[in-house]
Amino acid sequence: MRTKKKPEFKRVDYHRHKKLSRSSWRKPRGRHNKTRLHKKGKFLSPSIGYGNDASLRGLHPSGYREVLVYNVKELEGIDASSEAVRIAASVGRRKRLQILARAKELNIKVLNPPVEA
Repeated sequence: MRTKKKPEFKRVDYHRHKKLSRSSWRKPRGRHNKTRLHKKGKFLSPSIGYGNDASLRGLHPSGYREVLVYNVKELEGIDASSEAVRIAASVGRRKRLQILARAKELNIKVLNPPVEA
């Protein structure tokens, strides 16, 4: 199961103004705007048809469902086959290493392992 490849939705006239190339997509609103009218050859607009299947929505690119963990005890209820762990940003180094060691014992994938580990 994979997510569908989506086109890059660019802001209208991003190529004419340097400051617009860094901005994200904005809904075209002009009266004569060709993109708003969905003219052929103009920019693509996001629509409901580009959405993924409900079963794929919210998954990490690795295919696992993400679970945020704050301590070692929270690792116990995790299904290693379908869920992966992300250690919370507020967790310190010592506890982070303890979580990593316990996750290795339980064969749980850690999405953001400490750099030195």
